[in-house]
Amino acid sequence: MNRRRKFIVGGVVIAGALAYMIYAGVTQSAVYFVTPAELRAAPVPGKAYRLGGMVVPGSLTWEPRSLDLSFTLSDGTATVPVRHKGTPPDLFGEGRGAVLEGSWTADGYFKANLIMAKHSEEYKAPHDKNEAGYRELFKTLRGEGR
Repeated sequence: MNRRRKFIVGGVVIAGALAYMIYAGVTQSAVYFVTPAELRAAPVPGKAYRLGGMVVPGSLTWEPRSLDLSFTLSDGTATVPVRHKGTPPDLFGEGRGAVLEGSWTADGYFKANLIMAKHSEEYKAPHDKNEAGYRELFKTLRGEGR
């Protein structure tokens, strides 16, 4: 083999190894977004999911000493029981939207590793002097209270 041929073969081997590493990294880190109805239709224990829905009112229980959080998530069609170890986000609550990352367990519940509370994307500043937050807004604009 001459030098040029060795160089080409080496380049092909390196490019192939790099392509395989990229492919393996993307397929292993992929997390699929599903609704409770889609998860209930074909759950795969241990597979990573991103689950989105609304927290069912009356289903939220939190034990502050052990940091055990459990609730039910619904999309209006199906419900999924969820368990999480840790404190919930500030905007998280009953009747509100949430997106969870975690996996389905063989015991029949979704084990959440991360909870992301959904919130309104629209900000409305208070315009009436009687609205909550009106005085506080102007204090911050004036630089008071720092």
